Amino acid sequence: MNLPIALQALKVNKLRSALTMLGIIIGVAAVIVMIAVGSGAQARVKEQIAGLGSNLMILWPGSVTTAGVRGGTGTAQTLVEDDAWAVMREISEVQVAAPTQRGSGQIVWNNTNWLAAIVGATPEYFETRDWVLVSGRMFEPGELSSAGKVAIIGQTVANELFGEEDPIDQVIRVRGVPFTVIGLLDKKGQNMMGQDQDDLVVLPLSTARNKIFGALPGRIGRVSTIFIKARDGADMKAAEEKIQDLLRQRHRLGVNTPDDFTLRNLTEILQAQEASSKVMSILLAAVASVSLLVGGIGIMNIMLVSVTERTREIGLRLAVGARGQDILSQFLVEAITLSTIGGVLGILLGGLGTWLVAVLAEWRVELSILSIMLAVGFSAMIGIFFGYYPARKAAAMQPIQALRYE
Repeated sequence: MNLPIALQALKVNKLRSALTMLGIIIGVAAVIVMIAVGSGAQARVKEQIAGLGSNLMILWPGSVTTAGVRGGTGTAQTLVEDDAWAVMREISEVQVAAPTQRGSGQIVWNNTNWLAAIVGATPEYFETRDWVLVSGRMFEPGELSSAGKVAIIGQTVANELFGEEDPIDQVIRVRGVPFTVIGLLDKKGQNMMGQDQDDLVVLPLSTARNKIFGALPGRIGRVSTIFIKARDGADMKAAEEKIQDLLRQRHRLGVNTPDDFTLRNLTEILQAQEASSKVMSILLAAVASVSLLVGGIGIMNIMLVSVTERTREIGLRLAVGARGQDILSQFLVEAITLSTIGGVLGILLGGLGTWLVAVLAEWRVELSILSIMLAVGFSAMIGIFFGYYPARKAAAMQPIQALRYE
């Protein structure tokens, strides 16, 4: 009964009703867009964590100081292959460690060529990175020990060289050396630095060392990086400390001698980034919600004006037997109708805004049903909250005084 009356009252002043709803429309749209942007940022970070590998730490060689000038990380070739095996063998928190040697070079197949990263690795490398094959096979023990000319390639290299053709058993040339493709890796995507992780060719470590890069300066078995994966549920901080102590012992570093290596917990860094993105999402939604409050104040203002304009109508209804509860519900339904219609239109505007952000700004967005329900529910609550006082004021009028109102 009250809804048709409310709709009729809103039709009487269409422009005023539309302007009143505008605050709610903008507020709901802003909340939906901001939550979608924030959710997209969180999803992107989660993808990076998944693409990086769980519980991952990376060891780099340290720096070297020459004539008082310190070089950057990796200028001193201090890590050896046996360091990886010692970490995996002696640190209980470590599930697997993988020594690698990395570079880049031209990859050629028939008349097609492509510049890609070249990684010399052992099968443990794929386990540390949570990286699986979509076709083909892994390196065999004989290929690892005898520097076999076999390669496993990423999706980007496969697409650039072979297109739709199956790369398995094809022969490619890596820096002029022929290799047989035995495996194709699953897609990883970009890392947190925006680099394409699928743009690589993985060779047996012994092959990369002997036939592609040559031995690194110093002792036999030097490597450029060691990937370390901790066990699920392991104390990452304790694992870091144990790895540091073990390597200092193996490298015979004195008490006052700085580390000749760098250990980074990448999962911890990304998790901190994920926490920051969550805080930013909450902040964006909170800022957008302010416009909903402004829209609610607009509803209260218009409803107070409406009560004043319809004072004689209210007095007449009370005089012919209407109860205060009837008057209260009538104006409350009008306020809720205003906010609800504004909320529905805000959903449409929010969906359009989210699409424009995704297309024009090329940002990752995620539009969820939960955010839509939250925005509309909040707008309805605002209608109840800000519409109650004007409705209560109307219901409390005395019939005689209302009829005398000019």
